[in-house]
Amino acid sequence: MEYGDRYQHIPRPQYDCLLFDVDDTLYPLNSGLSKDVTNNIIEYMSNKLGIKDKVTELNFQLYKDYGTTMAGLKAIGYDFDYDDFHSFVHGRLPYEILKPDPVLKSLLQSLPVRKVIFSNANEEHVASILGRLGLEDCFEGVISFETLNPMKKTDLLDDENDVNSNGSKQRPILTSEINVFNTETNVEVPKTPVVCKPFEAAFELAFKTANIDPQRTLFFDDSIRNLETAKLMGLHTVLVGSSHKTKGVDYALESIHNIREALPELWESIKMTEEVCYAEAVAIETQVRA
Repeated sequence: MEYGDRYQHIPRPQYDCLLFDVDDTLYPLNSGLSKDVTNNIIEYMSNKLGIKDKVTELNFQLYKDYGTTMAGLKAIGYDFDYDDFHSFVHGRLPYEILKPDPVLKSLLQSLPVRKVIFSNANEEHVASILGRLGLEDCFEGVISFETLNPMKKTDLLDDENDVNSNGSKQRPILTSEINVFNTETNVEVPKTPVVCKPFEAAFELAFKTANIDPQRTLFFDDSIRNLETAKLMGLHTVLVGSSHKTKGVDYALESIHNIREALPELWESIKMTEEVCYAEAVAIETQVRA
């Protein structure tokens, strides 16, 4: 048997990429951080945008319809600076409540597979979360708000002409828009210029940016709606935060720490590959000595 024929029998792992959401996925919902985010968004809507009536209800409905409240606010006509929004909502979070997670770090590092972050949040927030959890070295790349909503050179204005009263630079509204339908009535609602999960455009851009083959990728997220779109896009899906599988969910984990128990095949396929490679190496060495 030729060496080339021998190597053709090395099993190919089912997955070559693991794609992870961040908030309420890499750390638990009961940390309280998401509640703080919601409170900050409601305060921004009230204090910065002047929305006074049924702010909590509006925040909830926009999140349901658009995936993020920011996307919904832009859709219904509110003009604000993206950086200012992120600074107000994420910049005041008590990140110190998150502690290093050596268990998760060990699990991730034991898998010699590409690992990529896919979050609707801004890159500074993602970096803060990964840093607090001690996972900043566990991922090959990060797909964030800035990745999904890149600035065009032609959109950049001179510093003197593009500064708000609060001193931050204004991001122009992007020209591309996404069709959105109300989650309950299926009636089309105003389009949003913001690209974000759970819309297909966000996934398509993520695949292109990170060179991802959805058929060979596992996607971890706490949002069932995000996972439903992911499934339609060809991804294998993992719900984090509940052990109950629903439509669009292939695996369900109560905690991200349960990844090994729920997906032992990730480690088994790697072990099998290593064993075959070792056997081939021994066979080649024996043949050479002979």
